Amino acid sequence: MHDEAWDRTPIQPQSVDAPLSTSAIFLVVSIAEGDEAAERVRDVISDIGGLVRAVGFRDLNGHLSCNVGIGSDAWDRFGQDARPAQLRRFFEVRGPVHTAPSTPGDLLFHIRSERADLAFELERLLLGKLGDAVTVVDETTGFRYFDSRDLLGFVDGTENPTGAGMAHWSIVGEEDAAFAGGSYVVVQKYLHDLDAWHALPVELQERIIGRTKLDNVELEDEPGARKSHKGLATVVDANGVEHDILRDNMPFGRPGAGEFGTYFIGYARELWVIEQMLRQMYVGDPVGSYDRMLDVSTPVTGTTFFVPSNDVLEGLAP
Repeated sequence: MHDEAWDRTPIQPQSVDAPLSTSAIFLVVSIAEGDEAAERVRDVISDIGGLVRAVGFRDLNGHLSCNVGIGSDAWDRFGQDARPAQLRRFFEVRGPVHTAPSTPGDLLFHIRSERADLAFELERLLLGKLGDAVTVVDETTGFRYFDSRDLLGFVDGTENPTGAGMAHWSIVGEEDAAFAGGSYVVVQKYLHDLDAWHALPVELQERIIGRTKLDNVELEDEPGARKSHKGLATVVDANGVEHDILRDNMPFGRPGAGEFGTYFIGYARELWVIEQMLRQMYVGDPVGSYDRMLDVSTPVTGTTFFVPSNDVLEGLAP
């Protein structure tokens, strides 16, 4: 007797909800003009799993992985019959004082590993295969800083969902069945003015962030007081339901060049959640009461991608 259940292969997402790694590379590229470049890119990214296995097999405890995100314009160039329901370009968010810019980028490669050399080797081989079909827009190497702190000195990612909540809030479901198992991802590269930040009293830093600095205890925003970063980054819909995203932020820096920053990367089941979070941070809630962290943290990039399931990614092969 034939059982149709045996024919149903579970949808395999990319490694969106992998644990936070020791090191990471965030690589954003643009695809060259012409059908030949687009076809070469499709060929490479559809077999990214094979490249990851080839490098990662050298040390399985290195937990090498690579998520591939595809931008809105690139998706159209790949000639697919359908597109993810919420995939669109990153829109500039202009507030009364600060602006989140929209910057170019057709593909995101989010490479993670417990070994920096494995991540490096995967990026080297990947760019070799892509060749002149792409141009690097941004390349940032991140690292874990002490107990998952950012360079401002606060623990980052405390409010990430855990357990089954990770997939629930970050992975597309049956609401967009053709792209179930995928995820929307937004990246922003922030540069910090550490001198200005360190000049602030710790108590004020804690009110701005919404947590204590030493022991990472959540602070409630006082009624009538200006909202903290934590408060503005919390998205609640009209029905009072709080919506989460999955962050995998990492610090980066070059002390010799005076460069210190945080690479924000947020995965979400629904793109509007991240977009609303950014509006609250930059425009303010209420309007004008923007996130005071932006006074010392300046975004220099902003791009949106869709990370398809492994099945859809492999199906992009020419």
